[in-house]
Amino acid sequence: MSPNRLSNLTIVVVDDNNDVRRYVGAYLGHLGANVVMAENAIEGLEAVKTYRPNLVLSDISMPGRDGFGLLSDIQALGPDDGGGVPVIAMTALVTHVDRARILNAGFKAFLAKPFTPEALVKTLLAVLNA
Repeated sequence: MSPNRLSNLTIVVVDDNNDVRRYVGAYLGHLGANVVMAENAIEGLEAVKTYRPNLVLSDISMPGRDGFGLLSDIQALGPDDGGGVPVIAMTALVTHVDRARILNAGFKAFLAKPFTPEALVKTLLAVLNA
């Protein structure tokens, strides 16, 4: 699986940490993805509705509505509004209980922060090829 598989895909990155958004966005953009960045769940939901992305990367712990709330909002959308988009969690929560909760909620995968560029690409490609 090649990172070229990300070329021309639209990916929404939702994280309240500006450094994480910039790092992930710049790296995915370097690989040819069209990246839309959002700093909270409300902006993330609007980005999904507006851009109909191929994939969403969302932080779990954000002020206000968290990543679980964003996932629930996305899942409630109809297919024409972006409701079927796969969502990957980015989180520092890494216990077995947290992993189970994340996957049981409907996230397609998760990335434990901090993660490497290789782990990011591997996870994205695994979800896109599932």
